[in-house]
Amino acid sequence: MMYTHVPVMCDEVLTYLAPSLCAPGAILVDATLGLGGHSLAALERFDSITVVGIDRDPQAIETASARLAPYADRFETHLATYDEIDEVLAGRSAQAILFDLGLSSLQIDSTERGFAYSTDAPLNMRMDADESRLTAADVVNTYSADDLARIFTAYGEEKFAVRIARAIVDARAQEPFSTSARLVETIVSAVPAGLTRGHPAKKVFQAIRMEVNDEPTHLGRAIPTALGCLALGGRMAVLSYHSGEDRLVKQIFADARSDHVPHGVAVVPDQYQAQFRLVTRGALKPCDDEMMCNPRSQSARLRVIERIKEDR
Repeated sequence: MMYTHVPVMCDEVLTYLAPSLCAPGAILVDATLGLGGHSLAALERFDSITVVGIDRDPQAIETASARLAPYADRFETHLATYDEIDEVLAGRSAQAILFDLGLSSLQIDSTERGFAYSTDAPLNMRMDADESRLTAADVVNTYSADDLARIFTAYGEEKFAVRIARAIVDARAQEPFSTSARLVETIVSAVPAGLTRGHPAKKVFQAIRMEVNDEPTHLGRAIPTALGCLALGGRMAVLSYHSGEDRLVKQIFADARSDHVPHGVAVVPDQYQAQFRLVTRGALKPCDDEMMCNPRSQSARLRVIERIKEDR
């Protein structure tokens, strides 16, 4: 199999994680394994690390395992969601943790799974193989107009959320949605021509995918849990691709790097001092050359944090 996936901001990620990965036996948790691009680069660059790969998608586990087979003695995989990182590590500490949020290239390129608005496919959008869970078809065919507008606004920051939601409800009254092409047509018809940047369906598909996979809930649990798994001197890097994800990561990092002193105490006791420091100032963006060569990197934002004190 040929792998054309180019991991986003790979050099930057590994450069920022390098101080934590130089120690013999260091553990890197790739909490969003996907095709394993970042993991492969890390295994090639750091010859004594072990990579623990986590993904909720069985296809990703299978594909990455085959791709990284030459490093099988230093690479392990776990079928799990990334907020289960503490269970995966089972008492081990990690010297480095990476989150590369959103869709993986594998999921984008697997057109039959319904993630892409550019190809007609069944409205699935599940990231895992749990057939008992919600699908994209369930969302667009059963949610009220108000609930659709809410998720389009909250998860897609879609300014025409109400118009699109009403158009979907009207269209499904004639016939339920089953594939992506008709949904795309309905979205396009509801959006005034020339008033959107990019494809009119992009933000709506993103919002539906996030609702189907309950991504905000998992992420809100995963980042604090992962911070708790970092060893002293360990670093965590997070790549996000839209402002809602980045805002949540920024807020959690800001809290982690703050002192937690009781009100009225003038001198911060040691046990209340911040356990983390921000390694990056603000969110870093890809360089112009990468954005030109790798269009999937264009909206990427990178934040890195480091543990400087043990748990209280």
